Amino acid sequence: MAPFNLSSSKTRNFHARAILGPKLHDRLPNINVLIVGAGGIGCELQRRVGRVRHITLLDLDTIDLSNLNRQFLFRKKDVKQSKALVAARTASAFNPNVHITPIHGNIKDTQFDLTWFQGFDIVLNALDNLDARRHVNKMCMAGNIPLVESGTAGYLGQVQPLLKDRTECFDCAPKPTPKTFPVCTIRSTPTQPIHCIVWAKSYLMPQLFGEDEDSTDELDEAEKQGENAQEITNLRREAQEFRFVRASLRSQDSHSNTPKLVFQKVFHHDILNLLSMEDMWRFRDKPVALDFDLIQSDQFILRGQAASAVDVSDSIPRPANGGSSVDERSNGSSSTLPNGSSSTPTMKVSTVKSGHGLKDQRSLSLRENLVLFVSSTERLAARLRTGKEETISFDKDDDDALDFVTAAANLRSAAYGIPGKSRWEIKEMAGNIIPAIATTNAIISGLIVLQALHLLSASFDSLRNVHAQFKPSAPLSAIKLSPPNFLCGICRDSYAALRCDPSRVTLVELLEGILDESEREVSTYEDKRMLSDPDFDDNLDRTLESLNVTKGKFLSIVDEDGELETITLVICALPPDHPIEDSAMILPNPLPKPGKRPKPVAPPISTPPPTLTRIQKRPAPDSLDGAQPAKRARTAPGHNHSSSESRRLEEDGLIMLDGDGPVDEDIDIVVID
Repeated sequence: MAPFNLSSSKTRNFHARAILGPKLHDRLPNINVLIVGAGGIGCELQRRVGRVRHITLLDLDTIDLSNLNRQFLFRKKDVKQSKALVAARTASAFNPNVHITPIHGNIKDTQFDLTWFQGFDIVLNALDNLDARRHVNKMCMAGNIPLVESGTAGYLGQVQPLLKDRTECFDCAPKPTPKTFPVCTIRSTPTQPIHCIVWAKSYLMPQLFGEDEDSTDELDEAEKQGENAQEITNLRREAQEFRFVRASLRSQDSHSNTPKLVFQKVFHHDILNLLSMEDMWRFRDKPVALDFDLIQSDQFILRGQAASAVDVSDSIPRPANGGSSVDERSNGSSSTLPNGSSSTPTMKVSTVKSGHGLKDQRSLSLRENLVLFVSSTERLAARLRTGKEETISFDKDDDDALDFVTAAANLRSAAYGIPGKSRWEIKEMAGNIIPAIATTNAIISGLIVLQALHLLSASFDSLRNVHAQFKPSAPLSAIKLSPPNFLCGICRDSYAALRCDPSRVTLVELLEGILDESEREVSTYEDKRMLSDPDFDDNLDRTLESLNVTKGKFLSIVDEDGELETITLVICALPPDHPIEDSAMILPNPLPKPGKRPKPVAPPISTPPPTLTRIQKRPAPDSLDGAQPAKRARTAPGHNHSSSESRRLEEDGLIMLDGDGPVDEDIDIVVID
């Protein structure tokens, strides 16, 4: 008897057929799958879809060194290359029978329109940002394409299958909005490390190395929001001063003093300007103006320590009276405290020096941060002077940019008495990196495949929203899916694809074709931008192209009375073989027929209504043609109207009735509060 070979292809197919069922097993090789994202989850997914023969893999990102500990399709030699291209090449070696089409691009690009999405049988999301997730969700709802949403954060993970009209969509439940901070908190009064990191990344670096943008609009909006007017005036002056610093960084005649010029402007003069506003610091701890030369020569004393000894990652003690904790008399004269005592015992002296510990995870002293600031500023300025780069924006994988943000954030933290962060921590926070664990990604990718099989086999009763949780007793929880939210502005719309030439089709032609001679009043929107409404028709004769409603955009037709669901049209290109002399628009067939919009149910009254007054209204007598009908008002028991109140009611056509006797049934009754 021949030995039973478990590894043979025939044996594997036998077990797969038994588990999946003959119908799904035979269908899988012909299915087209779109995987959006080639990161931690995306890499694992490609190793778990062996029966599928046609995969399109799309990702915009490139490989970073920090990816290698959990994204096993990449190697060190692949750093800086496209994730999609490398992942497809590596995964193909595992299973040569799978045809993977890699695309290095943005899923929101207009080339990936509804027609493109409808070429796939299912979409598997392995994304890491909210905006792209919402876009893919809307496209799948528009095309009625099954979607499996997923995500991980450390030991936690989630898998959610989504299908229009059967389950809630990604936007049915509100998502937490990204954390934002007031302008004045970031620019003038930071209290947390993240405030300093956001300042260095989103304010200082763009001001120095980005486009020369006018910040007037941002400050005008802050002023409208009621933020401190004196602070805003000061910030306007700072913006003007930055223009000189920017010019110095880009000048070919610049010398080595440019980093010092930047430092003194940002960490010395600007802080002195803030300190001059006494009212701002009555209930806040004052910052300390840093001095370039004194820190460089190790003569600057910050809260009792020399610059080379201050570990910015430690908590910095605050003075009891809210004043400044720097003794200006000591700076420039001695590295010891004025009274000759030793450094404050609560401050830890940094013992981590260059060459010890991991580079990105070690703490930097105040002086080391200054050295890093000078070095990174010179490197970034040199890149601008070559002319190859007109602007430089923050990228967590750009060492020069990360060094600059690290040094600037830590120097600002030191000035404000805020604990600093290591280069690794700042990369994680500034780059919005969510902690990822390879095991969690592997578990979630397996669950994605399981839910995808349920969708493809139409086993809708087996669909589950699955959570991986940090509970040893119950590491996985599976709950039944919620139905669609009838108030959702995404999955409750009536979708249709409109093939047209936006340069030749006007808005009014589109509305006439879609509404099919219906006379109901509507408004039109592109995203949140209103294009027309019953009282605004200036854009009706303009072409879609002139309104920036082009391929890949969504145009919504909203019923003005709110009784019908919204019609959302996805603008698509005309077929390549469409004759030029034919109509510039191909209407969807059949035309979208929006259903009735369900009305929200009023919540039950939890408290008894207040005492009411009944108003009785009777029709005017036949002999009084055109006269206003008289009204009789009966007061609630125990309530007596004053003579002036009765006279006022009579002037309004009300007749007061005393008591609570029977009421003529022919008389209308109006109840008012």
